[in-house]
Amino acid sequence: MTNDASAVGGLGGPGGPGLGGHSGFHGGFGSGLRGYISDQGCGCDPGSGARGGKAEDKEWIPVTKLGHLVLKIMPVQKQTQAGQQTRFKAFVTIGDYNGHVGLGVKCSKEVATVIGGAIILTKLSIVPVRRGYWGNKIGNPHTVPCKVIGRCGSVLVRLIPAPRGTGIVSALVPKKLLMMAGIDDCYTSVRGCTATLGNFAKATFDGTSKTYLPDPDLWKETMFTKSPYQEFTDHLLKTHTRVSVQRTQAPAVATT
Repeated sequence: MTNDASAVGGLGGPGGPGLGGHSGFHGGFGSGLRGYISDQGCGCDPGSGARGGKAEDKEWIPVTKLGHLVLKIMPVQKQTQAGQQTRFKAFVTIGDYNGHVGLGVKCSKEVATVIGGAIILTKLSIVPVRRGYWGNKIGNPHTVPCKVIGRCGSVLVRLIPAPRGTGIVSALVPKKLLMMAGIDDCYTSVRGCTATLGNFAKATFDGTSKTYLPDPDLWKETMFTKSPYQEFTDHLLKTHTRVSVQRTQAPAVATT
């Protein structure tokens, strides 16, 4: 930790106030700088001083590296008593190209603020994306495991598995999201007003988030129970004679 106070003319330096033996205020009871904290022996800097922390602090390296992409920045307006208020709305997607993707939307008065806020919201909305195979299970998963549908507003996006080597057959907006999710091959079918980029991106994100579901191969075995007609069918097939029961009427009780 480098202290700028040691510079020339700074605190404790030549020409600076505070420490005895230097120019400035020296001598007397207040010769030292009151409240001055040295960076030696205080544990502030690891490895410095006798009471310092660890000898070397390991550098933290993130396991997953996320890349973000700004899809669109559009101005939006609303009418107020003072007039029209113009703000900016940003759509940002984030992903690691290996099974994780997120989408965030933020609105603010400044472009820099809206992009930073959208990136934070995007990181908070990251979902895992399950990938599968189109045919034989050879190599790494490359497409969506099954047909899924995502909806937002009037837009409906259907993701369909595709053979290896097909690529992503879709418009530009879903293609960016699917690439960041790590899907290499996919067919898409879209319906609705796709000119609304926000709904188009949200519908694609909704479809990719629905892929993280267990396939029928991973379902638990269901134990079916027989109905009473099936369980006792042999007994019901037998011919049974009806037993007549004579009912006796109780004698009337005289009442006074």
